[in-house]
Amino acid sequence: MNQDTALEPERSRSSIGLKIEHLSKSYDSVTVLNDISLEVNPGEIFVIMGPSGSGKSVLLKQVAGLEVPTRGRILIDGKDIADPKTRPSVSMALVFQAGALFNSMSVFDNLALYPREHRLYNPKTIRDKVMRALQTLSLEDAAEKHPSQLSGGMRKRVAIARALVMEPELILYDEPTSELDPTMAATISEVIADLKEEFGVTSLVVSHDRDLALTISDRVAILMHGDLLQVATPENTRRSENPRVKDFLNPVIDIKNPRFKKKEYAS
Repeated sequence: MNQDTALEPERSRSSIGLKIEHLSKSYDSVTVLNDISLEVNPGEIFVIMGPSGSGKSVLLKQVAGLEVPTRGRILIDGKDIADPKTRPSVSMALVFQAGALFNSMSVFDNLALYPREHRLYNPKTIRDKVMRALQTLSLEDAAEKHPSQLSGGMRKRVAIARALVMEPELILYDEPTSELDPTMAATISEVIADLKEEFGVTSLVVSHDRDLALTISDRVAILMHGDLLQVATPENTRRSENPRVKDFLNPVIDIKNPRFKKKEYAS
């Protein structure tokens, strides 16, 4: 058997669950995440919302393995990610907030970079996988373009397509609609929902986008100042009587009593 043949088998795409147990993260004496416990079901779109500085992206970094929790543990498909044997056994992809695309490379080469560098497949298989991912997101015509030639929405889709090349069971999205106009933000929300329908992939989305969270998610977690306030369906999230949740989802602009001058707002 030659090496190319050995590298070609397709991964059987599936979805996996995620469980976070009593997770805390501190930097020096500052606690950013405080005893977070939640569970994401296989095939679910789970959105973590909260204001800037609430710890959303820090939590995503713990799941992605980019940082190590101070306390607690994270289980993927029932396996502790702290165990070195866990990472190779699950297929997980992270879609960065800014896309993290290389402007010096074509869209095609951006998607092909990781499997080429790690020699995961032969050249034909890599090309097939890249073009399949681009076609899934209606980006095949952009294959030879560079990221600088694309709109913000297209760059976001390219970043998602790059994740798809790895045929992930779990996709982590960090603020996927940030810096997009409302129409493009809606398009990216549709992409995330479509991938769930087409592939059944589990999606953990960190976002402050109310429309995304309350439209495409199965459940929404509200995180504020490192504390998990609630986990609920979109409908129950809308109906929340928690004053902090209500103010976050439906803030009232009061020019006579601005919130930035309130003591509790600064804390």
